[in-house]
Amino acid sequence: MALARTFVSFSSTDIQRYHMMCAWKAHEHIDFNFADFQLEEAVNSNNPYYIKSKCAAKIRRADTFVLLIGADTYTKTQFVEPEIEAAIEKGCRLIGVNLNNCRFKDGLCPLFFGDKGALFVPFSSRILAEALADD
Repeated sequence: MALARTFVSFSSTDIQRYHMMCAWKAHEHIDFNFADFQLEEAVNSNNPYYIKSKCAAKIRRADTFVLLIGADTYTKTQFVEPEIEAAIEKGCRLIGVNLNNCRFKDGLCPLFFGDKGALFVPFSSRILAEALADD
């Protein structure tokens, strides 16, 4: 089975959760894997068109877009929102990962993501692995 080519979007305050996903991937006793299409470095700009173009270049190579949804994700309109727009334009499969372990869309979900047809899952290696494997 081919790995899901995945772009992971998150608020900078939730970077540790992204690092946890990478640790799950590296751990031989955790059944979790994905092809990581993350940006190599943060975009250093305030220009929304430039931000979207840099993200879109990576997202065009992905087939799945994962949004880690934490306490302040809904406020991240400068970076997270353009990433979501690029993923929708590309036609990526959308997965919202609730860091509060909620199993459905809740009040922390950004308005610019909530009604886009995403699957919502809790932050769990087992559940996220299942979501990434479903096609």
